[in-house]
Amino acid sequence: MQFDPAALPPRDVYRLMISCIIPRPIAFVTTLSRNGVSNLAPFSFFNGVSGDPPVISISVATKRDGSKKDTWRNIEETGEFVVNVVVPELMDAVIIGARELPHEVSELDLTKLATLPSVRIKPPRIAASPVQMECRLLKIVEVEETGLILGRVVMFHAKDDAVEGGRVDPHRVTFVGRLGGDSYCRVNDIFDRKRD
Repeated sequence: MQFDPAALPPRDVYRLMISCIIPRPIAFVTTLSRNGVSNLAPFSFFNGVSGDPPVISISVATKRDGSKKDTWRNIEETGEFVVNVVVPELMDAVIIGARELPHEVSELDLTKLATLPSVRIKPPRIAASPVQMECRLLKIVEVEETGLILGRVVMFHAKDDAVEGGRVDPHRVTFVGRLGGDSYCRVNDIFDRKRD
């Protein structure tokens, strides 16, 4: 079977992509508006870009009406954001954070999640997330109606029991990945394979 993206509606192309590119890590992003309103939203088009300097990327599409989502707008205005990793205990909050709400409504308040202060930036961290990355905006590359946001990690946080030998141990944290549609996975079927 073949699919020509030029012959498909954009929504169908998106659905095909998210069913092919799996599992995807989820960036549960906290930001603050210029006026100090907190925002919390999940993004599964998220990845690492470089280690030196430490840079991550998140892709934020526009809203249905074509305006910028709050995360994009807040990062553009303040230059700061936190990426909180998702574990199963955060899934109810992820669903709340995925809603398209007015700019002045705080998804973080709706979730009632406890927060921790960041060290180098203003947006708070999610206490229930075992790993958080404080980021400063490096660049936003506009790709059609999507903002590819590149952020430099200025501080890593990890719970003590998640770390072994200076790195986060995937045997100690059950990460959640995004699949297609309404499906997710727990990253707990782990195997090792040495490279030559």
